[in-house]
Amino acid sequence: MRFVERPRFRFALLTLALFTILAGDVWRYSLTWFGFAAIVVGVSVFSVLLLVRSRARWSIGGLPYPLLAFVALSTVSILWSAYPSSSAVGIAATLLTVLSAVAFAVTFDWSEILRALGVALRFVIGLSFAFELFVALVLRRPVLPPWFDYGDGPHAKALYWSRNVLFDDGKIQGVVGNSALLGFLGLLALIVFGIQLAGATRRSVRWRTAVWLALAALTVFLTRSATITLALVAVVVVTLAILAIRRSSGRARVGLYVVFGVVVAALVVAAVTLSGPLLALLGKSPDLTGRTDIWTSVIELAQQRPVFGWGWVSYWTPWAEPLNTLAFEGGVQQFQAHNAWLDIWLQLGIVGLAVFGALVASTAVRAWLFATDRRITKPGTMGSYTVESLLPVLILTALLVQSLAESRLIIEYGLLLLVIAAVKTKSGERPPTSVS
Repeated sequence: MRFVERPRFRFALLTLALFTILAGDVWRYSLTWFGFAAIVVGVSVFSVLLLVRSRARWSIGGLPYPLLAFVALSTVSILWSAYPSSSAVGIAATLLTVLSAVAFAVTFDWSEILRALGVALRFVIGLSFAFELFVALVLRRPVLPPWFDYGDGPHAKALYWSRNVLFDDGKIQGVVGNSALLGFLGLLALIVFGIQLAGATRRSVRWRTAVWLALAALTVFLTRSATITLALVAVVVVTLAILAIRRSSGRARVGLYVVFGVVVAALVVAAVTLSGPLLALLGKSPDLTGRTDIWTSVIELAQQRPVFGWGWVSYWTPWAEPLNTLAFEGGVQQFQAHNAWLDIWLQLGIVGLAVFGALVASTAVRAWLFATDRRITKPGTMGSYTVESLLPVLILTALLVQSLAESRLIIEYGLLLLVIAAVKTKSGERPPTSVS
């Protein structure tokens, strides 16, 4: 296991792991589910090795208690699950995701995670534009995933890897095959590249980062997601609030918190009372592209088992009853509730909502304090703010807005990033050390 001690190798594997969890459909579409599974197994083995080699730096008792409670509740829910085989698959996927997140959190510092995220997102955005250009200029037709048999057409839009709309004023899907997902990755790239640009000292690095920042902004624009637009606004507002808090102290800081509370309350009221005009402005239909029908179906099913839910499953498996007939959009079966909180209620009930809500709330508070409070470098000495300290709170902001229209917060990259933030903000930032 000596190779695990090599910093470059560890960083390369971290980058591969982040790329895989951010853009897993790239592997599923190009290498089939078997190829994707092989990569996931490799990443999981790497994560176990990291945990073993870093065993002096972490303990189960040192992990956030809401995280442990969520993992425990998800696991034991197989006892009352209506679909135990699907729950077994979902529990395994969740445990592997949490295991990897803990391994990355205790092994790498925020600057390394930021850099690895930057590399992974450059690959996602660069490959997405190259792919869409290839489809538009060479193939000149929509492209279905090559390893899937969808039969003869016509096919629903959601089934295409690329719909060949780069030059047709449509929403591009990139290598991930989904415009909403690509839009969020573009927003995540804006956060990462923006922080990197703010911290860059060399002119050449600033120019390169600025180019990637522009490509990330173009990605967000070309995917034109109403949810991502709202998330972008929230990220900007939170960034400005943090910068204002950093420049204040004492009563001035308390006054700012009061102002921010009033502004947030006013925005929530405006969003509720003016939902119709706002949806029209964002180009959304009143039913939120079919989401309201899905939410109604999920709520009706959740009310049948309101306390502990139907059992954890993470992504809905296509064969699990009653989930297999619960939601369809455009003739395509849906595998999530398109709202993380409704999905939690459906799968783990009110108890699950309380546990997961505690995990999110405690992580958000610690992430906010991490961004707004100076670090104590030694007794009696306060350190300076770092640009990396903005990363967890801005990512959480984007994830929480997205959680209102997608369930990614409880699966794949959403859960991974949440757990990383939860573990690191509780344990505190530590300088990178050897994992020998």
